Amino acid sequence: MGDNGIRDKLLAYLFMIIAVPITGELKYYPISGADLRFSMSTTVFFFILLWSRKIHPVLAGFLTGSAVVCFRIILDKVEVGSFHFPNHFPVFFYYMVYGLFFHIFKVKKLYHRPLLIGLLGMVLEIMGNFTEMTIRHFTTDMKMTNSSFFIIVGVAIIRSFFVLGFFNTILVRETRLAEEQQRKRTEEVLLLVSNLYVEMFQLEKSAKNAEKLTSACYSIYRDLKALNIPNQAQEMLKIAGELHEIKKDNQRIYAGLSKLMAKEKLDDFMNIREIISVATISNNNYSELLEKTIDFQVIIHNEHPKYHTFILLSLINNLLANAVEAIHQAGEIVVTVERIQDLVKITIKDNGRGISEKNKVYIFEPGFTTKYDQAGIASNGIGLSYTKNVIENLDGKIHLIESSKEKGTTFEILIPVENLIKKE
Repeated sequence: MGDNGIRDKLLAYLFMIIAVPITGELKYYPISGADLRFSMSTTVFFFILLWSRKIHPVLAGFLTGSAVVCFRIILDKVEVGSFHFPNHFPVFFYYMVYGLFFHIFKVKKLYHRPLLIGLLGMVLEIMGNFTEMTIRHFTTDMKMTNSSFFIIVGVAIIRSFFVLGFFNTILVRETRLAEEQQRKRTEEVLLLVSNLYVEMFQLEKSAKNAEKLTSACYSIYRDLKALNIPNQAQEMLKIAGELHEIKKDNQRIYAGLSKLMAKEKLDDFMNIREIISVATISNNNYSELLEKTIDFQVIIHNEHPKYHTFILLSLINNLLANAVEAIHQAGEIVVTVERIQDLVKITIKDNGRGISEKNKVYIFEPGFTTKYDQAGIASNGIGLSYTKNVIENLDGKIHLIESSKEKGTTFEILIPVENLIKKE
């Protein structure tokens, strides 16, 4: 255990031996004129034992019992000017028995069975009370009556299930927070993987191009060699070799990215609504980063099977990001999905500035872009060309339906359903 762990453990014990004696003075006497008394100390003690994973129940019982006895003796000295040790030392055994059997019953391992925890908490309090009262019977002549017995049982039930209810409320809240954090992490990882999917596609394409160029260069090398032009032939062979190395490097990077993606335990196939939800949440955050106010609307028609998560997410995310960038300060983006026989149709419409007529014919060309950063450096321009290539590899089509300053831009994607549900 590190220094932080030891410190946290000591702080937990310190809090317990301070809080329990103090709350023990918030007491009431259910039977007038009797020595039978109840306080908040048991409630606090039970809650701390349930809550803290660092506290050992037996040691907690010993320390708390000792602290309560000492605290009450000191109070007697302050209030009446004398010590009354026999009146207080029996309470030590209450906490000792409570902590001992809390440990024996392994209550901390029963969080998934809250009703059993409540019942055990009641039993522990009854056992502790009877131990204390038995000792008091021989030291102070305190008598146990039927009414005392029923009061002890009734109060034990109320206190035990009160603590359990409060404790479970906190657990539920923590569980919800953990689920929300996990959901956000999953969304972040999904987007990361979808972006990696884009890069892997480009790497695969680059490797294939390098392979074709290597083959072409080697053919030219053989022709030059046959024509007895050795210098140029050697240069061409060198170029072929370097292209071959580029292809191998791309393949190694591709393999590394594939392993990285495989490590994340994510669903390869998801409901279309979940996929679009991840994309819209991400792009809503993107729009806020750009200080834009954009309303995202999602319309889904018909029943859909689960689609390949990363393919669709990367495609939709690309088009949504373009739509966000096309909107000036405030606007609306509508994503519509419908099933048309064996095709899935995805329409993304924005009310942004549109695409000029002269640029419409170039938007799917690799490297074409109208985006420049603050330093005047152009974007890489692979977004729409990548989208088009992936869709065509899936035997699908992408169309620019309309784009103008008045009506904004609308893209339409048509992909065979069969190609989005393949396991390969």
